[in-house]
Amino acid sequence: MRNSFRRLRESAERRLFVASLCAVSACGSGGNVDTSRNVAEAKNNMSVVKGSADSTAPSGAPSKSVRTPVVLFFGTSLTAGLGLDPEQAFPSLIEKKAAAEGLPIKSVNGGLSGETTAGAARRIDWVLRTPADLVVIEGGANDALRGLSPDAARTNLEQVIAAIRQKQPRAKIVLIQMEAPPNYGVTYTRSFRAIYADVARKENVPLLPFLLDGVAGISRLNQADGVHPNVAGERIVADNLWKSLKPIVAQLDRNPNSG
Repeated sequence: MRNSFRRLRESAERRLFVASLCAVSACGSGGNVDTSRNVAEAKNNMSVVKGSADSTAPSGAPSKSVRTPVVLFFGTSLTAGLGLDPEQAFPSLIEKKAAAEGLPIKSVNGGLSGETTAGAARRIDWVLRTPADLVVIEGGANDALRGLSPDAARTNLEQVIAAIRQKQPRAKIVLIQMEAPPNYGVTYTRSFRAIYADVARKENVPLLPFLLDGVAGISRLNQADGVHPNVAGERIVADNLWKSLKPIVAQLDRNPNSG
């Protein structure tokens, strides 16, 4: 009986999540992509996190003889931390985790609300003005919300990776798995899910688990829109991501004579 109630509750939470996805257009942008307001938001996110990384000396920080790698988180409002202070978004939380575990990084938040993978392919050159040792790609959430073509999203993600390799050939690249809401049907959700494994395999980049695993559809871990994690949810996102990123971060070049 207890398991039955649990299944009913989880089913209700999933329905709430789907309804919220339908109600919220384009992950917090109101459907507008690449507007001046959103670009300004992205610039502000990047400058705030960079400034924080440069101006603080967390416990376990390396000496001046050791280089601190830069990790660029490139994505949508889920990366930007819509509705939260920049310090509460998972890129900043991961920076703190890395420092606490003796692997300091400079975390740069390149999130932009409302951006589709097509917008990401157009914006990546501008974002790559910031030199990075590792680029973490979170893209596709807004494509899924709009029911856009998975094939187009696949092509756009490949273009983003190609641009990174052209502009910053020494940077490592990882891709985060994203999922489509189930209201578009099984065929669409399966097709959308598959593009990430396809891109990761073709481009030979690590594929990290679903960004919102353990958070999506759980009302107590999300803001009122039902889509964006709240502070508690963001901590879970950061914990999950760091588990996958830690071995990659550990291999980043810390030689001060590199670069």
